[in-house]
Amino acid sequence: MDINPSQMASQMASIYMQSAEQQLAAQNKTSKARSDGLSQLQKALQDFRSSLATLAGKKSMLAMSASLSRDGIATASAGATAQAGSYSLFVDKVASAHQLAFGNIGGVPAAEGGSFSVTLQGGATFNVSLASADVDGDLSLSASEIARAINQAADNQGKVNAMVLTADGQSRLVLSSAATGAAGQISLDTSGIGNAALKAALDAPTQLSAAQDAEVWLGGKTTGVLVKQASNTFTAIQGVTLTLSRAMSDGDALLQLTVARNDGDTAANLQSFVDSYNTLLKSLGTLTSSGDGKTAAGIFATDSGVRTLRDQLNNMVRQNIGGVRLAEMGVSASRDGSLTLDRTKLTKLLQDKPAALDSFFSDSNGDGLIKSVRGYLDQWLSSTKGVITQRRDSISRTQNDLDKRQIRLEAEYQQVYQRYLGQYSRLQAMQSQMSSTLDSLNNYFAQNQ
Repeated sequence: MDINPSQMASQMASIYMQSAEQQLAAQNKTSKARSDGLSQLQKALQDFRSSLATLAGKKSMLAMSASLSRDGIATASAGATAQAGSYSLFVDKVASAHQLAFGNIGGVPAAEGGSFSVTLQGGATFNVSLASADVDGDLSLSASEIARAINQAADNQGKVNAMVLTADGQSRLVLSSAATGAAGQISLDTSGIGNAALKAALDAPTQLSAAQDAEVWLGGKTTGVLVKQASNTFTAIQGVTLTLSRAMSDGDALLQLTVARNDGDTAANLQSFVDSYNTLLKSLGTLTSSGDGKTAAGIFATDSGVRTLRDQLNNMVRQNIGGVRLAEMGVSASRDGSLTLDRTKLTKLLQDKPAALDSFFSDSNGDGLIKSVRGYLDQWLSSTKGVITQRRDSISRTQNDLDKRQIRLEAEYQQVYQRYLGQYSRLQAMQSQMSSTLDSLNNYFAQNQ
């Protein structure tokens, strides 16, 4: 049998190193599994924390609704601070932005342009210079070039928008206040303009839309309380936002605004908490599962820290906060810890104790469940001192050690390979020598028979 030194050396070196390489491979596999497990854990905790942040952003678990007796006049919404009740309103005026049109603009010699100022009734003023408005260099100022100079005036900053409107073959310069309300009324000072025709045109605008504040009566017109404001977003009633669309006519029946508790949206808020908690619990269950004959154990099956995390969250959601427990809200726990909401029980609690949900979830003293759970999650998710960050650092150090060990094993493999290669090369040489000697003897005996 011919000996292949390289092949034999490779096989023997692999056998020699097999145990150490298998052990290293197993350790690398475990390290990767723990890293992947931490990523899954981190995402599960972050998703749960995000859902809590969304609930906290609502300011209240108790949802309110606002409705109006007629359509088309306004739209209404109610926030957490709204108080249930009915309000009578009369929308006398809606806010509008000032808009002026100027005719016979254009064909002005650029040298006669000069400058003018634009003033808003609220006090803002900016100057418009036409000295460099001739952008096409034809020595004449068009309506478009004047509009451009207004829009690009240093102190304008979007307070007044200029455009050119062409209708019936005539181009008109149109100025619009960016804000609604009486304070946005536009006026021009044209004393600095050198061209008489341009000055006359700017001094004789046509009003397209008046600068007007919104006016709403809380109660009947002239008998209630009048509220004026520049915007059509009306927030005089605590927690309620009215967006005005059109004014009412004298003699119209008062607009009725009804603010009431919205049990459906309140239940949806609580259901979102239940769903997000159950999703987290399922992820933790998979990561800490002890496994069975058909399912492999989770990567944190024997990890006391992750099990403590799960148990702590379980205890936190079951505690008494503000004199209320989840069970009183219709939230029950099954044997595996998952939660289920009974909306009938929740509705009864809201009738008897409408403030119970906020007492439990977002206590005004800062002791509510949302704040306490988010604080506990931060102990795990902090990017500087969090448990997951510390564990990742530990895994990274372990992986660095494994990488160094891999380098050492590769070097050791080469040493073993070279040793075996030398041995099998010498054996091959001996085999070759013995074969040559045997051939010589066979030839000798064959010639002397």
